[in-house]
Amino acid sequence: MNEQSKNETVNAQNCVEKKVESVDYRSSAGQGQEMRKVDVVHQLHTTKNTSGGILAGAAAAVTSTLQSAKDAVAKK
Repeated sequence: MNEQSKNETVNAQNCVEKKVESVDYRSSAGQGQEMRKVDVVHQLHTTKNTSGGILAGAAAAVTSTLQSAKDAVAKK
């Protein structure tokens, strides 16, 4: 299996998602710079919806992202 195909999945909205590893750099006032590894998920839309389906998909993506952020904060 090549690396491209193992990083791509199809989600519940039947959209292709591609996960990419990246690095996030943050700094707070009076603190040094913090580096941590993060996963970025790109959603590739394969269907052309013009009747509100795109907005519904975007809302679902935002909901999923917010839940992931809550989970990440809760683990900290």
